[in-house]
Amino acid sequence: MDIQAQINETEAARAFSRQAAIFDSYDAGNTINQYKRERVREHVLRYMAAEGSILELNAGTGIDAAFFAGKGYRVHATDIAEGMQEKLRGKMQLQGLSDKVTTELCSFTALDTLRQRGPYDLIFSNFAGLNCTGELDEVLRSFAPLVKSGGQVTLVILPGFCLWETLLFLRGRWRTAFRRLISGSKGTQSRVEGQYFRCWYYSPSYVVRALKDSFDLLSVEGLCTMTPPSYIEHFAEKHPRAWRLLRKGEERWKQRWPWATIGDYYIISLRKR
Repeated sequence: MDIQAQINETEAARAFSRQAAIFDSYDAGNTINQYKRERVREHVLRYMAAEGSILELNAGTGIDAAFFAGKGYRVHATDIAEGMQEKLRGKMQLQGLSDKVTTELCSFTALDTLRQRGPYDLIFSNFAGLNCTGELDEVLRSFAPLVKSGGQVTLVILPGFCLWETLLFLRGRWRTAFRRLISGSKGTQSRVEGQYFRCWYYSPSYVVRALKDSFDLLSVEGLCTMTPPSYIEHFAEKHPRAWRLLRKGEERWKQRWPWATIGDYYIISLRKR
């Protein structure tokens, strides 16, 4: 990793450590966030066996780790943000899940340094943590030794085009509307809790190419394609009928072109040969 990548990683870790204190309350209070989590979890469980082990990358405060541990899975929850790891450990203790969830402060760009190398039944990364590196191909190529034969990878990633986001130009929000389209190899500046760092955008085909030597594609589905992104807050509460219709349409068309690839995120799963 070059010096600029190291600096960006440090800045991202600082940003998300700052966010740890308020992350759970924001997540729980956002209807669209809850919809997103339901969709991601349903996708994971569609392919997972009833029991197994999960390596979670950018695990945050452990919201998903707690869910999967409650379902009987063993989770090794990793993150680069110490603040997030601290919240996660406290949550597992309070919920009596410490025997199911282990933690490790580790960047997904340094998975060769993991203390617990598995192999795992699933590598899981939710809500665009992997977009915080400009070297995603190298990260993906480090997955194979960590996954059992027949195991899977499920990632939730920001693509290079989002229909809802682009339409924000109609409201004069030009910078947000076109930030993905102009990102390029240098990435786009992002800000969390006053801390700046850079992020990059990746297509499903990019992920498939990087993993093609060891993994076969299971499916790709769009997330927040017809339904709006979660930063359009209170949409579901202000427009309940439109929310129901858009949600129904998205769940019907989520795996079809072009809806699989033009959402705020896409969910992609691959199986190891």
